Amino acid sequence: MEVSEKIQCPYCGQSFEITVDTSAGSHRFTTDCEVCCRPMEIAADCEPGEILSLDVQGA
Repeated sequence: MEVSEKIQCPYCGQSFEITVDTSAGSHRFTTDCEVCCRPMEIAADCEPGEILSLDVQGA
């Protein structure tokens, strides 16, 4: 199940929404900022249908 969550870019400070696959449990993935295009590493702690926590850091 995919859930949307708003995050803030650690580089430019802009907020935007990402979609997280909560069926994958706890996992890490990389995505680019929609504004400044710099890569971010996201650590997602999830249960099916729910995001427990997100940690966003520069990659």
